[in-house]
Amino acid sequence: MIHLVDASIYVFRAWFSIPEEMTDPEGQPVNAAYGYARFLGDLLEHERPARLAAAFDESLTTSFRNRIYPDYKANRESSPPELKRQFAICRELTELLGVAQFAHPEYEADDIIGTLCEHMRQKNICSVIISRDKDLAQLLRAGDEFWNTIDGYRHAYNDVATKFGAQPERMADYQALVGDKVDNISGVPGVGAKTAGALMQAFCSLEEIFERIEEVAQLPIRGASSLASKLETHKDAAFLARRLTRLKTDMPLEYEDSELQPSPPKLEELFDLYDRLGFGDGPRWQAKRIAGVA
Repeated sequence: MIHLVDASIYVFRAWFSIPEEMTDPEGQPVNAAYGYARFLGDLLEHERPARLAAAFDESLTTSFRNRIYPDYKANRESSPPELKRQFAICRELTELLGVAQFAHPEYEADDIIGTLCEHMRQKNICSVIISRDKDLAQLLRAGDEFWNTIDGYRHAYNDVATKFGAQPERMADYQALVGDKVDNISGVPGVGAKTAGALMQAFCSLEEIFERIEEVAQLPIRGASSLASKLETHKDAAFLARRLTRLKTDMPLEYEDSELQPSPPKLEELFDLYDRLGFGDGPRWQAKRIAGVA
């Protein structure tokens, strides 16, 4: 089993949930770094994962998806300098806690997780994907889990369709139909979650929908009679959206298998960093417990 952490989710959560008044001795905010350190420390202390990796997003504007569709995520504001600084600290914290961390200028954290998940699957190793982002549910196969530690639920492969609207293999097609406002992906106008779910129950993919488009009008869903026309009108947009929503599982990613096995925290360097950040005793004692010296 490998635990794959969508690290950026937890940095952002701490940034928004812990007051900015939490600062280092120089007055710089450290709220996101503190919250992330406690999250990762809790994971290491309580789960003791045999394999673990954390994936970070490096840029909102340099992904290969931006070349395909320049407006991809254009609705998102750039992170303020205070948060960018803390992202760098969180990556340093990850390494000092003995955890492999990955980021790439052309691929997103989701693609890194997807690629690691596929690499592990080739070795018959199942994955626990730790995130709140439903996009990652498309990666699940038998034996894998999607663990949302923030909202407190874990889902296996067979739970995904009930929770998110489609089986994992069809999630990219489903999301291409409904769109994703967070990522500025429009989808097919007039197709909501229920309609997309019904389409994904009746057809295996976007290709099959359009190969059997004459059957759409016969589906027992509201507006079925006009749905085929909407789909035909926005066919190109739907296939473009799927190129954006489908995660990469074959991006270039170099590492040694041994890097995925957590190593003991580098306590001296870690405590020096904690001193600079002005952290209290809690993170120190947790690091000692993880290292087996407390």
